[in-house]
Amino acid sequence: MKRHIVLVGLPGSGKTSVGKAVAEQLGASFVDVDAILARREGKAITLIFAEKGEGAFREMERKEMESALAGEPAVISPGGGWAAQPGVIDDARARALVVYLSTRPETAAQRAAPEGTRPLLTGEDPVARMRQLLKEREQFYRNAHAQVETDRRTPPQVASEVVRLAQSSAGW
Repeated sequence: MKRHIVLVGLPGSGKTSVGKAVAEQLGASFVDVDAILARREGKAITLIFAEKGEGAFREMERKEMESALAGEPAVISPGGGWAAQPGVIDDARARALVVYLSTRPETAAQRAAPEGTRPLLTGEDPVARMRQLLKEREQFYRNAHAQVETDRRTPPQVASEVVRLAQSSAGW
């Protein structure tokens, strides 16, 4: 039986680019939780964060993930902070193969910086902030079923490894 593929990791770890490639290779739907929330609210994630606060945003994100996990098996990319909410990875593990896209803070900051849509990175030293986020979140990320290193690898290379995991461990 096919299970969802949920990609977790720091902003800039490749959840969206790898997720789209994995979905295409598997013939699955791709669910980008941040994109859904931005579309529903009619504004960028940074504005949702600024106007409603992180707590309200995380609750919206949690509900959207629950909805995605209740649907047909898909490749799901939640925001980087979703996984750092206590218990959510454990809950997702029952219905999904959870894959931690592991990235060094320096690499993640370099990849995330051009977008300017990362609410927790605005106005700060991105590398220092990524180090702090990793320190806070890694204990949660490590609850994933598998870990795939993304440093010095292209999204297609990472996607190929995730596809292999999906085929061997998630019924694809």
